[in-house]
Amino acid sequence: MSKKKDLGKGLRALLSNIEQTTNTEDKTMLVKELSSSVANIRIDAIEVNPYQPRVEFDTEELMELAKSIKVHGLIQPITVRSLGGDQYQLISGERRLRASKMAGITEVPAYIRVANDQEMLEMALIENIQRAELNAVEIAISYQRLIDECNLTHETLSDRVGKNRSTVTNYLRLLKLPPEIQTSVKDGSISMAHARVLAGIQDVEKQLFLYRRAKAEEMSVRQMEDAARQLTTSGSATASKSTKPGNPASIELERIKKEISSLLGTKVDIQRNDKGKGKIVINFGNDKEFNDIYDIFRDIDS
Repeated sequence: MSKKKDLGKGLRALLSNIEQTTNTEDKTMLVKELSSSVANIRIDAIEVNPYQPRVEFDTEELMELAKSIKVHGLIQPITVRSLGGDQYQLISGERRLRASKMAGITEVPAYIRVANDQEMLEMALIENIQRAELNAVEIAISYQRLIDECNLTHETLSDRVGKNRSTVTNYLRLLKLPPEIQTSVKDGSISMAHARVLAGIQDVEKQLFLYRRAKAEEMSVRQMEDAARQLTTSGSATASKSTKPGNPASIELERIKKEISSLLGTKVDIQRNDKGKGKIVINFGNDKEFNDIYDIFRDIDS
C-alpha cells in the first residue's frame, strides 16, 4: 500500500539523493521507493505545466468533485515533478487540483517525479502492481499512472503487466466510480467483483443507490447483478415484449450487453425488436477511446 507522509526530511533527502546519484542501480532503487510514496504537498507550491495543452473544465463537475473532496478527501493523488526548493510542477491531475482549490484545502496528496526517470518509473510501477497487498483501487491508480506518465496504450500496458486487456479495462473503470464507492473498495467493504457490477451502470445516482442497498442487505455478487439488471431495464415504457424486464430474452440480452461493454471498456447499447432485427451502438468519448476499441476488434480478427 502507498505510504502517505508529510514532505519532511526523509522525503527531501530521498529527492536529493536521486538528483546526486550517478550509479544507475542505486538510482533505480531510490526511484522505486519514491514511486510508492505519497506526499502531502502545499497547493501554493504547485505550478501548472505551461507546455501542456489548455483544457476546458466543466464548472459544475468541478463543484461536484470539490464537494466530494471535502467529505472523502482526494482519493487519487495528483502527480508532480520536483523543481527543487520545495517547488513542484504538475504532470497529471489538473482537474483534481482545481477542485481541491475550490474545496478550500491547502495540501493535496501527490506522487513526486524527478527528471529523466520515465523508464525507471515504469519498472517500479509494474513491480509495485505485482505486490499482493495492493487493493483494486491502488492497482487501478498504478495502471492509470502508466498510461498518463509513461505514455502506454491499453494494449502495451496489458502486455507489460501480463493481463488481458479486458482485465486492465475493468480496473481502470473503478476510477470512474464515485469516491464513496472507491473508498469502500479500498477498505474492503465491497469486493472488486461488486465494484465491477457497479461500474457497468452508467448513471451515478443508480450506482450509489445500488451500492448502498447492497451494503445494507449484504448482497452477494450474483444478487447485485440481478438487482443491477432490474435497475437498468426498469422504466422502459416503449420496450417490446422480448425486451421487457423479467423476460428471458431481455435477461439474456442484458447479459450480452454487459459482456460486450466489459470487453470494450465503454457503454454499449443493443436495440432489438420482436423479429430479431436491431443494432449495436458502441459509445466512445474521444479519438483515443475509438482507437482502443478498434485495436480490440483487430486483435479478435487476428
